[in-house]
Amino acid sequence: MTAELTLRPTLYEETVPGGGHTSFVLKRGQLLRITDPQGGANVSLMLLNAHEKSERLNLPDTLKGQHTARLTAGHCLYSDMGRVLAAITADSCGWHDSFGGVLNAAETAEKYGQGRYQELRNGFYRNGHDNLLVEMGKWNLNQQDLLMTLNLFSRINVDADGCFEFVTGNSKAGDYIELYAPMDSLVILTPLQHPMDPNPAYDPRPIQLSWHQIESDGITVLCRTSRPENSRGFHNTERLYV
Repeated sequence: MTAELTLRPTLYEETVPGGGHTSFVLKRGQLLRITDPQGGANVSLMLLNAHEKSERLNLPDTLKGQHTARLTAGHCLYSDMGRVLAAITADSCGWHDSFGGVLNAAETAEKYGQGRYQELRNGFYRNGHDNLLVEMGKWNLNQQDLLMTLNLFSRINVDADGCFEFVTGNSKAGDYIELYAPMDSLVILTPLQHPMDPNPAYDPRPIQLSWHQIESDGITVLCRTSRPENSRGFHNTERLYV
């Protein structure tokens, strides 16, 4: 499901290589398009209130408030204050994972081997835990602030026995997700393989980012009307700017 959108002129574009990391403030009224150019990408994402970083993405509230474990267009990403950090206004992929988290250095070495800088130089094996901490440090955040991450472009099913199952090929080349910011939101992300990806080779895929200015928040109609809770979430968010 996607929302109809005519993108405004692009403010900025960049490519984040597989295994890389970045962070920035997505300003109120801006839209971020994240694209998987090759297919098979995974992006571990954190969101926080850019001005009060103790307020951050709360995935349990995001899921239970919208009665879903499948995040896609029409859904909102909630903070622990009941405000909307970002609204998913368009999504060609259709499913994004809220359960998998990220690997740390020891888990990455166990899964893929050592992959040391001494032999591989800039191709060394990075891990989500350390990548996120590097970016968090730029915003005066540390280990205690590393909480919940959303894994974009990945899908996890639950089988008949209640066990998680990674779905290979969920994201195809060119798939994208669009996040609209109704408030200034700090975005921290790293494109690395999902912890449950069965591929035994270290092979993180790059992603493309593009920023767009949206003149009207009419783009959020789908999100506001998909659940009664979302209307209240936008109300809570808009009170910040009264």
